[in-house]
Amino acid sequence: MNNVERFNTAANEGRSASEAKFNPIDLEILWKRLISIVDEASAAFVRTCFSTLVRDGNDFAIVLTDTKGRSLAQSTMSLPGFIGCLPATVRHFLDLYPAETIRPGDVFITNDPWKGSGHVHDITTVTPLFHKGKLVGFAAVVSHLPDIGGRLRSNSSREIYEEGLQIPMMKLLDAGEPNQVLIDIISQNIRVPEQGLGDIWAQVAGCRTMGERLHGLLETVSLDDLGAEVRRRSENAMRDAIRKIPDGVYKSQVQHDGFEEPVIINCSLTVKGDEIDIDFAGTSPQLPYALNVVPIYTFAYTVYGLKALLCPDIPNNEGSFIPISTHAPVGSLLNPSYPAASGGRSAIGHLLPHAVFQALADVLPARVWAAGSPNSSLTMSGEYRSKRFAVVNFLNAGQGANSRRPGFSATSFPANLGNTPVEMMETLAPIRVLRRELRRGSGGCGLHEGGSGISFEFEIMPDASDVMTSFLMTQCKSPTKGLAGGGAGKPGQLLLNGDRIDPTMPRVLKAGDRVLMETAGGGGYGAADKAA
Repeated sequence: MNNVERFNTAANEGRSASEAKFNPIDLEILWKRLISIVDEASAAFVRTCFSTLVRDGNDFAIVLTDTKGRSLAQSTMSLPGFIGCLPATVRHFLDLYPAETIRPGDVFITNDPWKGSGHVHDITTVTPLFHKGKLVGFAAVVSHLPDIGGRLRSNSSREIYEEGLQIPMMKLLDAGEPNQVLIDIISQNIRVPEQGLGDIWAQVAGCRTMGERLHGLLETVSLDDLGAEVRRRSENAMRDAIRKIPDGVYKSQVQHDGFEEPVIINCSLTVKGDEIDIDFAGTSPQLPYALNVVPIYTFAYTVYGLKALLCPDIPNNEGSFIPISTHAPVGSLLNPSYPAASGGRSAIGHLLPHAVFQALADVLPARVWAAGSPNSSLTMSGEYRSKRFAVVNFLNAGQGANSRRPGFSATSFPANLGNTPVEMMETLAPIRVLRRELRRGSGGCGLHEGGSGISFEFEIMPDASDVMTSFLMTQCKSPTKGLAGGGAGKPGQLLLNGDRIDPTMPRVLKAGDRVLMETAGGGGYGAADKAA
């Protein structure tokens, strides 16, 4: 039975063929058309954006929702965390701007971490879609801007006010008229306004492309009917997968480097019938640093872990998440109170799928995989040859092995961020890359070895002025754990001119300074002696 057949079989249990609105063939064709429309909108965004974060880093997502903000389809390359956040952001806008007040030409914008995607460095725009004068859905896109003002993105920020410009939920376009006051405020407050505003207008272009391409589909089918059918089938498939797990409470604990002391994530996963509830009670309290994870992001990466384990091949939409709920105590690391800083939230959020995997390791041993490391980044700002620059570069790490294969090397998981090309790094900042290579032997040993991290070495150009630099690295103290007897991966490290330094604090790099960033290796799977 192939994936499409499983999708249709799970959906039609207890339902006669005469009751179905769509036969399997028509539904698959319509579904593929829907995906192609969103992918074309994604391509339009990527082609028109200004920053390497989108073009090369893939740090964005674009989705189509119905008129109630329920996700219908996503672009193929979208980040998992953003996919989980965007529909909720649309619903937040609907709370502020009821559907009956929305007009063609409106575009909404925000970077509120609690209403958007978890930190101020991501801008979200939402565009209402109309067909024959009727509101039929929303196109929503989020991407990481090269700069948002304030301090450089750093785990050392102590509250949101240090992290940059906050944009409340408001209109960027009002019936097609630009909000010039907001545009001027953004331009005045970010270091590279041509890139930042260029990416924002590219978001608008991508969403408009989605609206234009959707018209042809809506001549043949009701988006409400199609969306309801796809959601129903996805929900049934997820509930069917959950029912195969024995009822019970499954627990895990994941550790992060932290600052003065390690950070703990406690996960209690309760399976009851066809529903799962995840409680993070006992997780470390919120920090006066930028590692805090707001609930919208906590939910996104928790449900992604379950989706990857239980229904990886079923269409991803709102229906897949209906049987799943998450909770974290107010004031905890995974549900902080304003004005908590959250710029480095991915370092914690990206550990949530591993908390889910570890909790279910005994009941799903053939599906889970060992821990890997969240990706690292290098943020640089300054002036070089009379031109202002601000750039974010990504470096991925080793991923965990599983029962079927070794871990992938230099790979971003659970996000799917790209390693920034060396040519772009050297073009956008005054650095010379000396080497970027796999960190051989950094993966944990085992029946299947963990993936290797990256060794990345560069130096500041001799004619450069001081360069403000921030490093976001993780697993430098706490190694990635193996699974089922597999060994731990090697921790990462950061060296400046040969001396090991703490990646937490931003630094001013001077001409000739040499930096070595080494990302962590992934955990191994299974005892090595079983390999024989």
